[in-house]
Amino acid sequence: MPVVPRPAHPALGVFGAVTAAGAAAAVWGIGIERYLFTVRHAHAECLPAGARPLRILHVSDAHMAPWQNRKQRWLASLAELEPDLVVNTGDNLGHSEGLAGVRRAFAPLAGVPGVFVHGSNDVYAPAPRNPLRYFLGPSASSPKTVRLDTDALDRFFTDDLGWHGLNNTATSLEVDGRRIDLFGVDDAHRDWDDLDALPDAISELGERPAETPVLGVTHAPYQRVLNAFVDLRADAVLAGHTHGGQVRLPGYGTIVANCDIPRKQARGLSTWTHGGHSAPLNVSAGCGHSIYAPVRFACFPEATLLTLLPTA
Repeated sequence: MPVVPRPAHPALGVFGAVTAAGAAAAVWGIGIERYLFTVRHAHAECLPAGARPLRILHVSDAHMAPWQNRKQRWLASLAELEPDLVVNTGDNLGHSEGLAGVRRAFAPLAGVPGVFVHGSNDVYAPAPRNPLRYFLGPSASSPKTVRLDTDALDRFFTDDLGWHGLNNTATSLEVDGRRIDLFGVDDAHRDWDDLDALPDAISELGERPAETPVLGVTHAPYQRVLNAFVDLRADAVLAGHTHGGQVRLPGYGTIVANCDIPRKQARGLSTWTHGGHSAPLNVSAGCGHSIYAPVRFACFPEATLLTLLPTA
């Protein structure tokens, strides 16, 4: 008598489909998307009336490791955009030997006016983390990680590229024949920010012409920092740190931001309002990732060409 096969349980079909979808997502996120480097173009009307447009190359979160040659070549190619100003919002290093890659990546931008602030991975090497921990709130510090050569990184930025550090201080730059004032803080994720130091640092820049653009720069876009920057009348604010969520859900967006910024503002251009004043806020999704979390999903690695325009 022939044996009639029993039909498979419906749950097995669902399990198989979910497993296949998960495997496909992993292949895409680990093997493909994290290499799809892209330039995001954005513009905001925020400069004083009469000011000329300002083209800013905003780079962030390279998390450079020595073997990441594709990322180094792509970052080097960004010099072809010919920006007026470069703003680097930190976390450049992702490995104790990452500085050589950072040099190759940014050397073509030598001579372009620029500023930078630190993220914690400009000071300490990354460490393995449980990714589920991010769902409980911003990640805690890892005191056992290796100290990086931050001084060598800063010397490259300042001496070789001509950029200015904005860690808890302010500066004025001449960009395309006009003055731009900038202020910034050290990594707020590690509580290294000193917001109380900014008013005096800004006042030391002297009286500014009415058409002078003013920019605020931070690595981690914590609300206390963004509020202070708006209170200090920044015309625009630039930040990184969030990786745009790094793994996003299509149709939903960012799952975690690793700071207290609303998740809907954890990537891209939005508006931050506080105390009756507001400013455009650009949060870069960054172009890298921790070597212990080599994945991106629905969140391409990016740099931003942000054009600031005068208000109508």
